[in-house]
Amino acid sequence: QVQLVESGGGWVQAGGSLRLSCAASRSILGFVSMGWYRQAPGKQRELVASILSGGRTSYLDSVKGRFTISAANAKNTIDLQMNNLKPEDTGVYYCNAEYGVSYWGQGTQVTVSS
Repeated sequence: QVQLVESGGGWVQAGGSLRLSCAASRSILGFVSMGWYRQAPGKQRELVASILSGGRTSYLDSVKGRFTISAANAKNTIDLQMNNLKPEDTGVYYCNAEYGVSYWGQGTQVTVSS
């Protein structure tokens, strides 16, 4: 069993920045991939950014150039730096880890006001 705990959400005005962090209860070196998803009210959960075990990253088109995902293996964390936030970035952000089984955090709210 793996626990994922997110932190760093909050309220920010459009154009602002937030940094989300996801702490895993075990080493992240063994994961196939880790990522951040978000779910806006009334919408399906969508993959925002992911990082593979080899370090390759991928992003949702609408966040490219604004968001950066990174892994800190020594701390067993993955972070999501979000810059130039827009109101459409509002939602609950979930950390995900894939290791044969899919693990999820409890989510952290991000609210961007116009």
